[in-house]
Amino acid sequence: MQSASPASLGMTRRNLVRALAAGSPYASVIGRAFAEPTRSDGSPRFGFDDVVRRARDLAAAPFIEAPPHAPYGIEGLEYDSWRDIRFKPDRAIPLSASKAVRVEMFHLGFLYKRAIMVNLIQNGIVSPVLYSPTYFDYGRVKLSKPLPIDTGFAGFRLHYPLNDTHVFDEVISFLGTSYFRFLGRDQQYGLSARALCVEAGTEKESFPFFREFWLETPVSGDGHATIYALLDGEAATGAYRFDLTPGQQTTLDVETTLFPRRAGAKFGLAPLTSMFLTGENDHRVRDGFRAELHDSDGLLMLMGADEWIWRPLANPAFERTTSFLDKSVKGFGLMQRDRSFESYQDLELGYESRPSYFVEPKGDWGPGRVELIELSTPDETNDNIVASWVPAVAPASLEPFSYSYRLTAYLDDARLSPNGRAVNTFMAPSRALGSSEKDSPGTRRFMVDFASGDLAYYAADPSQVKVVATASNGAILRARLAANPHIDGLRAMFDVAVKPGETSDLRAYLRAGSRSLTETWTFPWTAPTAPTSQIRVESPRVRKAVTQEAPDMHAAAFVRQPTSN
Repeated sequence: MQSASPASLGMTRRNLVRALAAGSPYASVIGRAFAEPTRSDGSPRFGFDDVVRRARDLAAAPFIEAPPHAPYGIEGLEYDSWRDIRFKPDRAIPLSASKAVRVEMFHLGFLYKRAIMVNLIQNGIVSPVLYSPTYFDYGRVKLSKPLPIDTGFAGFRLHYPLNDTHVFDEVISFLGTSYFRFLGRDQQYGLSARALCVEAGTEKESFPFFREFWLETPVSGDGHATIYALLDGEAATGAYRFDLTPGQQTTLDVETTLFPRRAGAKFGLAPLTSMFLTGENDHRVRDGFRAELHDSDGLLMLMGADEWIWRPLANPAFERTTSFLDKSVKGFGLMQRDRSFESYQDLELGYESRPSYFVEPKGDWGPGRVELIELSTPDETNDNIVASWVPAVAPASLEPFSYSYRLTAYLDDARLSPNGRAVNTFMAPSRALGSSEKDSPGTRRFMVDFASGDLAYYAADPSQVKVVATASNGAILRARLAANPHIDGLRAMFDVAVKPGETSDLRAYLRAGSRSLTETWTFPWTAPTAPTSQIRVESPRVRKAVTQEAPDMHAAAFVRQPTSN
């Protein structure tokens, strides 16, 4: 079916604009949807340039800090009630004649109280999708009176036969400020992407949000779809173009033009956010029967000098920010490398099927840093990991700042790098089991399993391979290597000595002669002030600002997005 039009709802364009002018809080958003877009030649065709123009105009106007507020009757919906409001599948809006891609809307409520406007672009002409209660099955939720047509939506999702030619699976969703998630084949939702981070990891953090979307009708029936979005916030506005190509590894090509509202703001570009509670390298928080619990277990980077770096994630006792400086990064992503069900033992949540997202910049992003923020979390309800690219020089006020990148959803990131990968990280006392040696608080044994690449060839004779391990502080006491037939690779083992209470950045890779066989494993380690057997694990503390700094709860950088209804 086609989207509801103003006329079909008994409302002309003129009457609708008058109604909006009478006091609707979303007048500025919905009113723009009825403006006829035109190009310089007079042709009424809408495109990315039109979104850029709107972002520029919006940046020149004062930012109005208006807290999101759901309409009367749904403002107090709890999660279970909100999830009970479901879009009717038979009312899904096809984006093309082939109906290969279909649109469904999310209803306002629960954490999602900020209304967005969704438009369709057909033959270059914009047609708004107006709210109608006929789109939804309200389940057990009873409304005291009908909601107005300017109610808007909390977000939307696209469906496509991703895993079965006869089943329309959710392939991408936009829900909550500037968050979005998408899937490749045989994947289940886990981590999320965001349009922009502003002052992440500081007390000045703010959360820009999408105001309006335009969905372009695809020419073919191959599932390709184009989404335009208008971003707003106190620090910047922005125009976004998302080109979606579903498949085994679904890709999302992103083109962006930002307009900073003020100079000197710290922007995190192409941000990714995920959850890490516990894993083989971090058992500080234990969770019943599940030995591991995470949406991502490491940060993978391809630096400008073509060095692949792997940084295992952790759930630290206190907030920790790590920066990786580079002249021009070639890629970074939050990866889920452990694909074994035995690691998670969760029959319902399928952590072994969570996607990895990898960002590949298009063009030279210039000097800056990959920034990794790790927060402490007591359970899996908080997204406590954020990774993004922070430019070395902050954009100037009101000057357009453009960049683009490709975001890919992987189940297996082995195809990214030809070298061996770090697949496991373990820590243990730096003494043999059963030994009478004392457990020194300043020493620790690290064991890193490397697999893939050419390592199966060298596993027959590890003597040809050397462990190259370094510490920025302290010393590497000894290092050795052993074949690991369970992964068709090698296990590197090295002991580190650091003064109690001090931190050392550790690095390790495998080399045969002058040839590097693996990516570089890196990890920050702080030596405890007492032997590990005497350390008492306290309840982890989550930063209070997790929900207090955000314009709505989901927008907080580290509050997990509930499963789509």
